[in-house]
Amino acid sequence: AFENFPMPPVHLTKKSSLYRDQVVEAAVRAVLTAIDRFTAGNYRPRTLDYAQLDVRGKKHRPIRQSDRAIDWQQDDTHTILKKINAADGFPGVFDEISGADWYLYDAHPEARLTGVPGKIIAKRHNAICRATINSAVWIGHLKRKPDNAAVSSTLKLASTKALQRYSNGILDDVPEVAFDPFEPEQHATYRDIWFEQKNDVGDLHFAFYNGAMDTGQCQRLRQAYLKASQQSVKVIVLMGGADFWSNGIHLNHIEATESPADESWRNINAMNDLALAIIANERQFTISALQGNAGAGGVFLSLAADFVYARKSVILNPHYKSMGNLYGSEYWTYLLPKRVDPDKAVPLTQNRLPIGASEACAIGLIDDCIALDRPRFIREIEQRAEQLAHAADYAAQLQRKVEQRKQDEQQKPLQQYRDEELQQMQLNFYGFDPSYHVARYHFVYKIPHAWTPLYLAKHRRIKD
Repeated sequence: AFENFPMPPVHLTKKSSLYRDQVVEAAVRAVLTAIDRFTAGNYRPRTLDYAQLDVRGKKHRPIRQSDRAIDWQQDDTHTILKKINAADGFPGVFDEISGADWYLYDAHPEARLTGVPGKIIAKRHNAICRATINSAVWIGHLKRKPDNAAVSSTLKLASTKALQRYSNGILDDVPEVAFDPFEPEQHATYRDIWFEQKNDVGDLHFAFYNGAMDTGQCQRLRQAYLKASQQSVKVIVLMGGADFWSNGIHLNHIEATESPADESWRNINAMNDLALAIIANERQFTISALQGNAGAGGVFLSLAADFVYARKSVILNPHYKSMGNLYGSEYWTYLLPKRVDPDKAVPLTQNRLPIGASEACAIGLIDDCIALDRPRFIREIEQRAEQLAHAADYAAQLQRKVEQRKQDEQQKPLQQYRDEELQQMQLNFYGFDPSYHVARYHFVYKIPHAWTPLYLAKHRRIKD
């Protein structure tokens, strides 16, 4: 079986995004078609033959780095975006920055800034801006090519952090160009957090690469949420990004610090501060709109909202244990029992398995799964948010929410949940068991398991 899918504009689409969205959905449809045909028993498969008129496309040779090499003196912004986006995720585009070899990822157009082609002319939070012959491009992530054979792998990091780690001083004279998330977009530029208001609904977007949220990103998102709560809106919609909603703390950035334990502690506390701001909001309702996948702390962060909706194609990993038996935080011990019965919550957090949006909805983890394609999902979210904002009993609903939170606080303060969770996390970060640090190292350097983990290979478990 095969499926066709509409191809979005090439220069605006990352290869990794295409795989996660259109390719995955088309592949699932093809698999289901193949199963139906096999079950029917009367379908005769045929060998792929490119000479057949109904076979679209053709076989291509692998794309090499020489094919996608950037010529900063000749390539315009559109061409550079196509090259980097076509290699995003893996392997990236090989390039040189100040005499060092790097792989480039996560490219965004810039319409106003300009300079000497190839030169770093600006920085913004985690990204750097390099001039092109007709404007500029933002590069969000870099990976240093190992200097010698003894170093087999390096980390993919946010561009500013990567250059600070491997090329100390290169950004000292590069200006930080600010961007106000609450200003309407006037031109193409890089932004990882932005706010859009329509009537009484405010959409807060946070498009973090691979869904990972480092300490600074958590802090900036919290500030943006608090500012959003001061706007004239009745509903705040947490949109996340197109590829991911959130995958929790940033393991690559943690690994790259001098003290991963200390940075883990800072990162999880920043996540908790963000979750607390959402839980404690008494001025509006908050909706988590999962247009992309979520994992670990990102799943539980979404539960801090009053309503959680997901696309039907979204996959959730609502557990921490696969990261070296990490206990987890983000107030999950408060938020999860409010939604899921204990008989379902325990296997959810212990089995270390993904679940689809439909199953998550069935057990109460989320409130609803809506639509398969992103445009329909976003339209439905907009409609539901507007309906909530203009509900005749909006004030009464909000008051019930406030009263419920007060009752919960009297029964057990949020600070107690946080303290208990962080007590366990402190053992993960600073205790004698190094499992978290070993698992994190293996994860960020993509070191495969020596064997299939027992929670997947159930046939190898020893029966009592």
